[in-house]
Amino acid sequence: MTTLYSLFLLHPEITTDSRDCPEGSIFFALKGDNFNGNAYAAAALEKGCSYAVIDEAQYAMDDRFIIVPDVLTTLQQLANEHRRALGTPIIGVTGTNGKTTTKELIATVLQKKYNVLYTQGNFNNHIGVPKTLLRLTKEHDIAVVEMGANHPGEIKTLVEIVEPNYGIITNVGKAHLEGFGSFEGVIRTKGELYDNLRQHSETRVFIDADNEHLARISDGLTLVKYGVNSTADDLRVKGEVIDCAPFLHFRWNGGEVQTHLIGAYNIYNMLAAATIGLYFNVTEEQVNDALSEYVPSNNRSQLTVTGSNKLIVDTYNANPTSMAAALQNFVLMQVEPKMAILGDMRELGEVSGEEHQKVVDFLKDHPEIEVWLVGKEFGKTDCAFRKFDDVAAVKEAIATEKPAERYILIKGSNGIRLFELPELL
Repeated sequence: MTTLYSLFLLHPEITTDSRDCPEGSIFFALKGDNFNGNAYAAAALEKGCSYAVIDEAQYAMDDRFIIVPDVLTTLQQLANEHRRALGTPIIGVTGTNGKTTTKELIATVLQKKYNVLYTQGNFNNHIGVPKTLLRLTKEHDIAVVEMGANHPGEIKTLVEIVEPNYGIITNVGKAHLEGFGSFEGVIRTKGELYDNLRQHSETRVFIDADNEHLARISDGLTLVKYGVNSTADDLRVKGEVIDCAPFLHFRWNGGEVQTHLIGAYNIYNMLAAATIGLYFNVTEEQVNDALSEYVPSNNRSQLTVTGSNKLIVDTYNANPTSMAAALQNFVLMQVEPKMAILGDMRELGEVSGEEHQKVVDFLKDHPEIEVWLVGKEFGKTDCAFRKFDDVAAVKEAIATEKPAERYILIKGSNGIRLFELPELL
């Protein structure tokens, strides 16, 4: 590893895609269910890479091929060695919902004072996390690293690579239950971040004091608290929603902020970023500027105004917790007429039928919302709402009926492909 790290310092850019080979970079030949990166190592060198890290010796042709026992493990070990060598303070971010938005808000706030490295997009898995760490340079003052999981033990693996100095779990909710086994499994896995931080001195955990599930697993940690409803004496930041019509407007002990985010639930993401900013000596004025300037991307809590409708687009992901929050917020919005196009929530395992029925039962109490349901799971529910097998069928209905002058909530798991609809509405 010492030899490889020395090479990395000379060639501090890595790639795992043989189609993208910057001059002088190092290619890591990862494997997947349907591909073997070793087979593309020679091509990566021809396209500009200086070295290729492989784990199948038959592909080695000269000394530019570095043979290791396992390429993925080597990538992770290299990232950890680089992280240790630089010693950059790192904030680890995980949670069921809101972790990507919270990560971006934290970075936006900290950038008012520091040079910040942060996870791009949602590169928060066993490959994305080490790739993020390997982008660290001596010029970075601090890093914000997002970590995701859909199976037990995955956060433990990631925090051992990252070794964060600080941590935040945004929340715990019903997501990926097929992989976690139960809601308690979700809590235990997200709590692996806390478990890691307990092993080190001088760590801090930023915590939503309103969340009883997080409080239950936070014993032994030094906490910096924020909240909306909590009456704790040691709250660093306290906030309240002023309105959400449709953008969140909130008040906290540092002032008022008009945001570009849809959804009252986003106040917790905002307060988390404010708390972390204040902890790192960003001024209240700078915090307010950062939070008011932030504009979401990647189909998360976005308002899209088209020639025909106003769309609330949240098609990146969906689970029972985030779906309930989105619908409750949609009900509270003082706009009309309202329409909701909802896609299946994936990876719920045995409780899928029950959780989809809960969604439609909630909507039965709100006849002011026109509802279209998309996917096989919603198709099994007991309700009179319009149902579509897939997004293709929805497209046909849109082309024929041309919905107009409506506020339309579009939410579903990414695999349902509702992100294809905004351009048609």
